[in-house]
Amino acid sequence: MDYDVIIVGGGPAGLSAAVYARRANLKTAVIEKLTFGGIITTTDLIENYLGFPAISGADFGKAIQEHAMKYNPDMIQAEVKLVKDVDGGYEVQTDAGNFTTKTVIVASGAAPKKLGVPGESEYFGRGVSTCATCDGPFFAKKDVAVVGGGDSAVSEGLYLARLVNKIYLIHRRDRLRAEPILQQRFMSLSNVEFVWNSVVTKIEGDKKVNGVIVKNLLTGEEKELKVSAVFIYIGEVPQTGFVDVRKDDHGYIITDENMQTSKPGIFAAGDCRHSLTKQAIISAGEGALAAIAAQMYIEGRLKATQELANPSAPNRHSYGVRLGQTLRAYGKDFVLFAD
Repeated sequence: MDYDVIIVGGGPAGLSAAVYARRANLKTAVIEKLTFGGIITTTDLIENYLGFPAISGADFGKAIQEHAMKYNPDMIQAEVKLVKDVDGGYEVQTDAGNFTTKTVIVASGAAPKKLGVPGESEYFGRGVSTCATCDGPFFAKKDVAVVGGGDSAVSEGLYLARLVNKIYLIHRRDRLRAEPILQQRFMSLSNVEFVWNSVVTKIEGDKKVNGVIVKNLLTGEEKELKVSAVFIYIGEVPQTGFVDVRKDDHGYIITDENMQTSKPGIFAAGDCRHSLTKQAIISAGEGALAAIAAQMYIEGRLKATQELANPSAPNRHSYGVRLGQTLRAYGKDFVLFAD
């Protein structure tokens, strides 16, 4: 085998796993197709990661990458195409070659979900964006739209509000779902107009974005908003198509409490995993646990979870499911995957 463990993904989960794997003296590779540090590197400001009261996403990504590299894992820039069963482990097939390994930790994260409306693909990169910190400065002193109501939409909206003339916050519900402290900051801004109970049905433009059509879900009324850019934050799609393990209906990987998947020797951590919420600090903890579990598996001290191997078995090991059942018992509403 080329490696003891191959980690697919170089964000907080993957780099945390790399630190723990190398400290256990496991021969380790981290394979990342885009940016080491993960998608969090595009975040303007992180305030809820213990030890970093306030740090930019770029600086945070640099810090965790440098920490992982201190232990000298192999850092491979490539896209994983397939994880294939072989004798004694797995073959990880990439566009830069194939590698064999005793174990795999899938920490591939999730990509921004698309609206799926006319004009979105046509004007992507010409006014349609999923990264305010990347593209926001291009629209200084102009009117823009932000679509979504969760943490990403509101935190990126806070960044944009410092640059643009006006923000139209378009949300399909009548309230935000972001962290309360973020909501308070955003609601206090004078250059934000809320477009509640509405969805974008079309993005218009002439070589670049010049407007959006929004539909009120309660009245059916449509109207045009003149904007120069549309920033989309309506959720994520897990990047898990390359591995054949048990997943939920959205494609998130189901694991037990030790991050084991339905296949022995394959573990998952971070935003690609079925869980209650997605946070960098949670991803880092899951990555550490996955690496410890992988070490124990290699040493024969960790048994595969038979329940997960049975597709018809309930996912009793999912914290989100257990919490959901508890909340139902008390008559509480809950959302596992909130936009």
